[in-house]
Amino acid sequence: MASGLNPSAQMTTTSVDREVRGFVHRERDSTTFMQADALSLLPAQLKTLGIHKPMLITGASVRSQPSYQRVLALLEPWQPVVLSPVPSHASVQWVTEAAQVARAQGVDAFIAYGGGSCCDTAQATALLQAEGGELTQYAVRFTPPSTLVAPTLLQPKHPVIAIPTTASGAEMTPSMGITDDHGHKFILHDVGTMSRVVLLDPVANLEVPPSVLMHTGFNALAHALEGLYSLQRTPITDALCLHSIPLLVRSLPAVLEQPDSVTARADLMTAAHLAGRIIANARTALHHAICHAIGSRCGVGHGEANAVMLPHVLAFNAPHVQAALDQALAVWPDRSPHDTLVTCVQTLQVRLTTARRLRDLGIAHDQLQAVAQQVMGERGLYFNPRTVTDPAEILSLLELAY
Repeated sequence: MASGLNPSAQMTTTSVDREVRGFVHRERDSTTFMQADALSLLPAQLKTLGIHKPMLITGASVRSQPSYQRVLALLEPWQPVVLSPVPSHASVQWVTEAAQVARAQGVDAFIAYGGGSCCDTAQATALLQAEGGELTQYAVRFTPPSTLVAPTLLQPKHPVIAIPTTASGAEMTPSMGITDDHGHKFILHDVGTMSRVVLLDPVANLEVPPSVLMHTGFNALAHALEGLYSLQRTPITDALCLHSIPLLVRSLPAVLEQPDSVTARADLMTAAHLAGRIIANARTALHHAICHAIGSRCGVGHGEANAVMLPHVLAFNAPHVQAALDQALAVWPDRSPHDTLVTCVQTLQVRLTTARRLRDLGIAHDQLQAVAQQVMGERGLYFNPRTVTDPAEILSLLELAY
């Protein structure tokens, strides 16, 4: 069964209603803890939720950190299921195998300890364990220029508990990006998989290299900027955007320049978490559509793709969303009088020493055409304020960024 996803609430035809911009804003029961040693809260939260058999989902890099051993020790009474590390891009194969194990062993919770791929994988595994079938049958389908359908997912899901280590904000979104066997990333959307508990631990985060946070921080910034002009934005997401943007712009350089600052880490994790809450309602648009295609087609990290593409997509959309960009510029810290939002983002790229060209990410020029074609099937185009109907427009953007 499929249902359309509309960018705004349905409205009647009265004169009063024509003057009102209606909106729908959704929240799900969830508790977020931000504190030093938030990891220590994990056992109590498992007991509160009545969990008997959790599955711990992590990436390879997390397993090399001391805090991973701490988490294993905290989970010892539950004898968690621990599988192989998840890949850098959440995959159909990993999720399918994990869901089979989860059913066989009676897993009743999923602990995502890591970055966005871990969160996506945990949510998708919870979805597939509950719904059954093949994962791809639950993909959101977009057909240009304006048709978007998503399966209705009604089965209750076991809880997801997120311990994010990057600035992706994936712990607060109902959407998951999963890569299939052909290198295509598709989107799943299920509010039932959103994290029931989130543990933000800035002390444990000291083990994460600042370079990882710089790239994923650009992902968070893109969440906030796209959220300001997405066709599904709400007044509530606007408020989150305007709060998270200056916090991100201040905390990212602070983490880079003071990598041992717990305060800087806490500010960045808070800002990224808020940005994740934005896209739970506002969704992402063209920028993320392009970055999803780059990541799955070229094997590039999502954060790195965000860092490169963001100013180019902002400039592309600017004629249609100037008022929103002006709002972002007004809260941007330490800007000069002649700055535009695009130049502010470019200055931040330089300050954070992130990649600025697609070629710097190891992408071959002859891959751009395939990326442009793939973008045309991405859900993000549905929420973008500037309609895109020709892959040549995407290719031009990619050429500018190359």
